[in-house]
This record gives sequence, structure tokens and C-alpha cells, in this order.
Amino acid sequence: MACWNMRQGDGWLYPTAVLCVYGFLSMMRPAEPFLVPFLTGPQKNFTVQQISRDIYPIWAYSSLFLLIPMFLLTDMLRYKPIVVLQALAYLVCWLLFSFGHGLWSIQLALFAYSVAMACDLGYFCYIYSMVGQEHYQRVTSYARAAVLLGYAMASLISQLLVSIWRVSLFCLNVITITCLCGALLTSLFLPMPQRGVLLTEFHDETESKTDLPTQTAWRKRFQRTWRGLRHMLVDCKEHYSSVAFLFFCIWFVMGKCGYYQISEYVQILWNLKKPENFTVYNGAVDAVATLSGAAASVAVGHTTLNWSLWGELSLGVFSTLSAGSVYLMDLTSNIWICYACYIIFKSIYMQLITICVFQIAKTLSKEHYALVLGINNFAAMALQALLTAVVLNTKSLQLTVATQFLIYATYFGVISLIFLIRGVYNVYATKQSLLESDSQEEQIIEGQTGLPEATEV
Repeated sequence: MACWNMRQGDGWLYPTAVLCVYGFLSMMRPAEPFLVPFLTGPQKNFTVQQISRDIYPIWAYSSLFLLIPMFLLTDMLRYKPIVVLQALAYLVCWLLFSFGHGLWSIQLALFAYSVAMACDLGYFCYIYSMVGQEHYQRVTSYARAAVLLGYAMASLISQLLVSIWRVSLFCLNVITITCLCGALLTSLFLPMPQRGVLLTEFHDETESKTDLPTQTAWRKRFQRTWRGLRHMLVDCKEHYSSVAFLFFCIWFVMGKCGYYQISEYVQILWNLKKPENFTVYNGAVDAVATLSGAAASVAVGHTTLNWSLWGELSLGVFSTLSAGSVYLMDLTSNIWICYACYIIFKSIYMQLITICVFQIAKTLSKEHYALVLGINNFAAMALQALLTAVVLNTKSLQLTVATQFLIYATYFGVISLIFLIRGVYNVYATKQSLLESDSQEEQIIEGQTGLPEATEV
């Protein structure tokens, strides 16, 4: 039973294995690629307009207001309760999708989904509180690989079940609920961390000895967390004062906002583009897009390039390709071209977000990285809520889905223009600086060689 009483930093294998199993099962949601066909089908009978204007915006708005409380609670509650809450929220979400009736129940399901998404920080930070720093790179790759593998396999299984065995979409929901029950059960076997990792220098070492903190202990814990958060915000302000750091954060925020908007509403676009009596391949497309995006991310990690010099220009060039793929996705009437454009778009996004993440993380400690990640995610959610309010919930506009995707393509076009200009300027300025420094060195060398020899007295 020694594995149940692991000290922090020792025995990294057990908590990593349990967390990866949880991550895999929590993403085994084969009903997700076919959510729009299920909601518009005979069992729910919602219209596309109801989904795009009354249901999906709930996720954008509620995520914005949940991120900050979840960030504070994640460290105060020491991660495991947040992971359990995420599993429970996913389960409640799909129970409501499957058995709920009426618009309000589906809206409540989207709120539960927002709670689960806001708990992502707990999933990725939990393992850092259980293992030593020498294992960080390995366990991070395992945790992310488990999530990607779970999502890709769920998408592939759903496609096979629908296309070959003609399984109903409701059965996909039952399979999803079963996997999420397994995820909830697995989360209970996670060892409880003895302390947080985000604000470790402000934690009381004697507090971990108390199994059930009193009301006074909870108040002191909150005060230390808030004091530590304010201290770290001051430190992060110095990082944001760096122009290069700031631009990578800007792309992170804008890119994530655009990706969420497109991935959230793309099923509605596919539903409009597909011919009659057409077997949808949403699951297969999601699986291919996820695996190709993961491969692109790995390729970036093994590319030997001076990202500090060429990173911003790369963001601009590939953002142009993203804008082009969204434009083509919107303009084409061929569902297969639409599928292919989404695969290209998602692969490019996962590649570029990887560049931004390691460029941001390389100058930060793990505590500051978690805080910067929280700030950037909050900014992305705020921008997404604003974009949703303007594009979808402005009654005077009443934009069609095709027009919405035209706006999203233009949005990525603006991103590409910003980063192309910034990237070209950065390369030019760096080259000029190197030329000037070389010229100064040559002048110094020439000045030294031209000095008269000292005469002996």
C-alpha cells in the first residue's frame, strides 16, 4: 500500500498512470463529433438557429466568468477535487444532453461543459504537485498524449459505429456516459497532493499535517493565496513588458479565440453543406485532424530554428494559410473540401499554439507559467464572448452561418497581417542590429591595430 502514501516528487509512475487513464477516459466522448446532428435530429428537434444563437453561446459566456474562480480554487483545493469536479461536470453534461428535455436543459448542459473546461488547469497542474522537476517533461508529454489519444480514438470509434454498424446517435451518448463514469471512478483513485504548486512559496508547511482544515485555516489559506496571486501579478507585469513575449501572448489569445469559435460551430456548417442522404464523417474528420495536429506539434518540437527570430514571421505565414482554409471552407459547396479545409486549419492551429506555448514558457517558472496561462486563457475567453455577442447575439445583424465563417476567416486574415508586419520588422531589425554590431567590432579592431607602439623609457 506504499503507493497510496507517496511523498511529493517520489513514485511518479502511479499518479502519472492514473491521471493518464483519467485523461484518456474523460476524452472518450464519441457523441461529441455528432452533437449537432443529434440535437437537430428527431430526438431533440432543435433548429440550427437555436443551436447557434441560444445554446452554444452559453459556453462562451459562462467560461469567461468561471475561469478566475476555478484558478483560485485549483490551488486552494490542491487539484484532486478539481479533477473530480471536471469528471462530474462532464458526466452531468452528457446526462442532460441525452435525457434532458427542452431548451433550458441543453443550456444547462453547456454550462456544465463550461465548468469542465474551466477545470483543465487542475488536470495539467495536478501532476506537477506529485512528481519531482526531473520528471516534468516526461509526465507532461504523457498527460497531453493521453488526452489527444482519447479524443482521436473516440472520434474514430464514433465514425465506425455510425458508418459501418449504423449505431444510433443516442447509443453514442450512452457509450460516452459509460466512459465518463469510468473517468469519474478513476479520478477518485488519484493520490491527494500535500500542497499546491502555483503559489507554493506562500503556503504554510504545517497546514498539510491537518487532514480537515478548520474555518480559520480555510480563511488563512485564502488570504495566502490572494496575497501570493497579487505578488505574482506584479512579477508577471515585467514579462508582459517584453514586446516579443507580448506578441506571442497576443497570438495565443487571438488564435485560441478563433479556434474555439470555428471548432464550436463547424458542425453546423457541415450540416448545411452536406448533401441529402449523406453519411456524415464528422468523427473521421475529427480523428484525422487531431492526429495530424499532434504530428505537427511534435514536428515543431524537433525543428531546429531560431524561433525568437523567425517565430513571429512563422505565425504570420501560417495564419495566412489558416485564413485561406477558413475562406475556402465557407465558400465551397463541396462537403469533402470543407472537411479537408478543417483538417488543415486544425493542424496549423495546433502547430502554432505549440510555438506560442514554448516561447512563452521558456522564460517563466512553473508558478508564473500557470498564472500567465490563466491570464491568457481568460483574455481568450473574454475575446470569444465579445465575438459571440457581436456575431451571434446582435439581433440587428441576424447573420447566417456562412457569413459568420466569412467573419472568422477575415479575423484570421487580420491576425496574419499583424504578424507578417511584426515578423518582417523583427527580422529586419535583428539583421540590422547584427550588421551594426559587426561594424562596430571591425572599427574597434582597426583602431586597436592602428595605435602607435609605446616607447621604452
